[in-house]
Amino acid sequence: MKKLTILLFLAIGLFGCIKDEIEPPINVPFSTTLNGTYNETITLTSDKVWILKGYVYITNGAKLIIQPGTKIVSDIAEKGALVIERGAQIIADGTASKPIVFTSGKPDGEKTPGDWGGIVILGRAKTNRTSEPTIEGGIGRPYGGTNDDDNSGILRYVRIEYAGIAALPNSEINALTLGGVGSGTIIENVQTIYANDDAFEFFGGNVNAKNLYAYATADDDYDFDFGYTGTITNGVAKRDPQFVDNGDAGNGVECDNDGTGSPAQPYTHPKLYNMILVGPNNASSLSNHNLGLRFRRGTQFTMKNSVIWGWMKGGLSLESNETAGFVKDGVSVFENNSVGTFNPTLNFISKATTILTSEQLKTFALSKNNKEIDVVIPELDKPVWVNGWTRFPTKGN
Repeated sequence: MKKLTILLFLAIGLFGCIKDEIEPPINVPFSTTLNGTYNETITLTSDKVWILKGYVYITNGAKLIIQPGTKIVSDIAEKGALVIERGAQIIADGTASKPIVFTSGKPDGEKTPGDWGGIVILGRAKTNRTSEPTIEGGIGRPYGGTNDDDNSGILRYVRIEYAGIAALPNSEINALTLGGVGSGTIIENVQTIYANDDAFEFFGGNVNAKNLYAYATADDDYDFDFGYTGTITNGVAKRDPQFVDNGDAGNGVECDNDGTGSPAQPYTHPKLYNMILVGPNNASSLSNHNLGLRFRRGTQFTMKNSVIWGWMKGGLSLESNETAGFVKDGVSVFENNSVGTFNPTLNFISKATTILTSEQLKTFALSKNNKEIDVVIPELDKPVWVNGWTRFPTKGN
C-alpha cells in the first residue's frame, strides 16, 4: 500500500508538470491579420505568420503575448505599427535560438527601410513635460505619469527589421519608440535592421536596457529626450556607408533635454556603459552621416568604457552652453572611452565656446582616461551576446 501511494504521488507530480508545459495559449486570434484595437489579452503563436495591418493598439489592462520563434510581418498596402498603450503589456520573450521577428511583408530582395512603422511602448514613468505628452508618429496616445516602477512587459531576443515611417514632418515612428516606460519593464537583446528613422528612441521614462544592436540605421541609433534617466549597457551601432536619412543627419547618439533646451526636470540624463558606436569611416559614404555623440540642448549624460569610432563629422560634440556647463562642472561624466573619427581633428567638438573651447574639451576629456586612436580604425570583434539571434543582411534582404 505504501509503495502504491508513492507511485500515485509520483504520477500526480508527473502529470502536473506535463499539464503546466502544455497549457494552451490564451485567446489566440482566429484571423492571422491584426488590425484595430485589442482590449483583452491575446497570444500570437509561433506556428503562424502574423500580419499587422495599419496601427494596432493594445489597450490598458490587456497583454500581447508572443511565443518564442514567432514571425510578425506588415501588411504591404496598409503599413502596420504596434502600439502598447499605458497600462497594457507586451510579453515578447524570445530566446537566442528562437528570436521573435518583426519585419517587412515583402519578399527578400524587395524589402525597403520604412516598409512598416515599428513598435511603440507607452508607460506611466516620469517625463519632464509640464502637461501630458502624446507620442509622435500620428499616433497621438498619451504617455508618462508618476510611476517610475511601471512595468510595460518584456522585449527580449527580438529583431525589428525595415521599420520607421514619417507620419508627418518631424513626427516619425521609429523602429522602437519608448515613451515614459518604467524600470519594471525588461528590454534586452533587441536588434534593429535598416530602420528608416531612429533605431531606439526614448521619450522620458527610466527603463534600463542592455544588449541593443542598431544595424544600418538611417537617422539616429540612440535618441534621448524629455527627461529619460535610465541606463543602457552594451549598446552597439554599426552604419552602412551608403544608407542614411536624406533629411536629418544620422548620429550614433542624439540627446536633448527638450526641443528648446529648457531646464525642465528631470533632466535628460542617459547612463551609457560599454557602448560600441561605429560610423562609416569611409570617404565615399553619403554626406548626411554625422556625429558619434551629439549632446545638444541642455542635456546631461554619463558615458563610460565605450568606443566611438569612424564617424564622419566628429566624435563627441557639445552643442549648448548648458550641456557644456554640465560637463565642465562634473554633472555629466565622460570617462574611459576611446574616440577616433574619420577626421581626427574633430574627435572633440564644443560649440559652446564661452564655456569650453574644442581644445579645452579635448584636454578635459583626455584627463579623464579617455583616449584618441589613429585614423585607421581597427576591426572590432562582435560581442558574444549577439550570437545566434542577430543577422546582418545587405539592404533589401
